[in-house]
Amino acid sequence: MTKGMISVERIAGALGAVLSGIDLAEPLGDNAIGEIRHALLEHQVIFFHDQHLTPEQHLAFGRRFGELQIHEFVEGSPLDPRIIEVRKEPQDTRNFGGGWHTDVSYLERPALGSVLYAHEVPSHGGDTMFASQYLAYETLSDGMKAMLDGMTAVHSARRPYGPDAGRRYGNGGSSAMKYLLSEAALAEVEHPVVRTHVETGRKSLYVNRTFTVRFKDMTEEESAPLLDYLCDHAVRPEFTCRFRWRKNSIAFWDNRCVQHNAVNDYHGERRLMHRVTIEGERPV
Repeated sequence: MTKGMISVERIAGALGAVLSGIDLAEPLGDNAIGEIRHALLEHQVIFFHDQHLTPEQHLAFGRRFGELQIHEFVEGSPLDPRIIEVRKEPQDTRNFGGGWHTDVSYLERPALGSVLYAHEVPSHGGDTMFASQYLAYETLSDGMKAMLDGMTAVHSARRPYGPDAGRRYGNGGSSAMKYLLSEAALAEVEHPVVRTHVETGRKSLYVNRTFTVRFKDMTEEESAPLLDYLCDHAVRPEFTCRFRWRKNSIAFWDNRCVQHNAVNDYHGERRLMHRVTIEGERPV
């Protein structure tokens, strides 16, 4: 499908589309940015191949969609603190972003989305999977929807970034990235279990296994059975797409309605990505 100057090709039934016919390194007018935003809202995650961006151009593109975040618990690039170098070296056994999650849902204003740019990719593997949380909500039973619509979940960064997480990031963790573990990660924030997208008006499931720790007014033990069910349901295969990276590819996902998972299946090879993250709004 072609809309305006940009061609759009869907890659899966649930979500995801590759956009072509545009050079993101060029200064983009409002019409082009409008087309990209429309594609993002319609397809939830969009991809571009054969892009050649400097760090400054990467930042400039991200800023067209909002202010950029600085990650509190991951050291930024020496090029600019708003860029995270998502790096895995050949000797590493663990990757960044592995496991299904929604970015920084532990913040009062989680990310609108992220723009991830591939600098180096392995010869095979290293794909990223995405899951539509619209479909995760819409396929629930009416009874489950009625119950969840009034519920609140508690999110925290303590599991990956709290002081007790240090043993995961020592020599045994084999990580090329630097994590800034802190007691600040123990903080909790409350968000609705069912989130309404401020631009589309659609409802989505808004819990994830990495940062959602329990439901409000419930213990973790009491919350676990339902939370486990929802986290498993949210990433059913028919809700997903899978993106195979090339060098100079870009993925831009709507963090308000999508979970993602960086597949860690390329041990012994190097992978280097740059990520900028766009400030979002308080979930409602």
